[in-house]
Amino acid sequence: MKLFVFFYVVVTATIYHATPQQCNEDYLRTASMKAINPKAPGKHRWIAVSRDLEQKGFTFGKKVLVVGAGELSGIWTIEDRMNKRFTNRIDFLVNKKIKNGKWENIKIKLLN
Repeated sequence: MKLFVFFYVVVTATIYHATPQQCNEDYLRTASMKAINPKAPGKHRWIAVSRDLEQKGFTFGKKVLVVGAGELSGIWTIEDRMNKRFTNRIDFLVNKKIKNGKWENIKIKLLN
């Protein structure tokens, strides 16, 4: 019999837009090489994770349950990586109509 341990990691969550100012020069492609729809990036439901979270299993293509981020709570897929200066953080890829967003003590859990 296999024993599965499901745990939450507590992080800070922020938002980002697919723009050259917030990304690199190839701002319509994620670190996992997925193409971002420039007209509706929020429809992808993709997040970026800080590099320290990758060491805990939060890697490209994994589904994550996010709890405590209001309307952005729910299931997201990891498709991007944050700058190395960030730790213990996720970043929601959202449409430009969402201007601000930062949440402390957000719970995230791997689903696959």
